[in-house]
This record gives sequence, structure tokens and C-alpha cells, in this order.
Amino acid sequence: MSVTNTSGRRKTAVARIYLKEGNGTITVNGKDHKVYFPTLPLQYIVNQSFEVSELVGQYDVTVNVAGGGVKGQAEAVRLAIAKAIVELDAEKKSALRAKGLMTRDMRMVERKKPGRKKARKKFQFSKR
Repeated sequence: MSVTNTSGRRKTAVARIYLKEGNGTITVNGKDHKVYFPTLPLQYIVNQSFEVSELVGQYDVTVNVAGGGVKGQAEAVRLAIAKAIVELDAEKKSALRAKGLMTRDMRMVERKKPGRKKARKKFQFSKR
């Protein structure tokens, strides 16, 4: 039984996953994924790669995720699972790509510039 190891990133979240054949349990940082991602939309994001590739309940996933927020972490896990599925079966790639699950979302928070309140917001100007 081989273990497939991949990683996924979103914003500042980084997920490293270990995928092996099993009964469909997903463990995130030592907890069940339903405890770590308590809301249904986040759980759907995590399972989306399996649903699109029609492999629900066939693989066990162990995830180490760090950085970012909860949604960014869920999307990083989704990307990592999609990459692992493609590594096992290259024919699934077209279905995953059609749903946008193979693309790394490169958007990041813009940095704050000096002399400004935030990245783009300027201080209030008053001509008195």
C-alpha cells in the first residue's frame, strides 16, 4: 500500500497531505475534518475533489495544515487532494480542471505601503 504525498497552497495557508487507500477518513492536524472545519461549506470544499473524481470513501487522508484562515486552509487542502488524485490517476485531471480544482489561486493580500493607512487607503484630506 503506497502513500501519495502532495501539498497545496492558498493565500498564506499551506497544506501537506498523505493519501492512502482506506475507507474515507480525513484527519486534519490530528482531528477529524468535521471538527476542524465545523461548517458545511468548508466540509464541502474539503471533499469536493473526491466528489468530482467520484472517489468518495476510497482513500484516507492525513493533513498537516498551517497558516492563513480557515477558508484558505480548506482550499489548500482541496488543491492538495486534487493533485494527489491526479498523481494516482492522470485521467481524472480533465474533470478536476473543468471544475477549477487544479488551479492554484495566486491572490494574496496586498502589503501596506508607507505613508498610507492601509494598502491603498489614504489618510483623510481636509483643506481648511
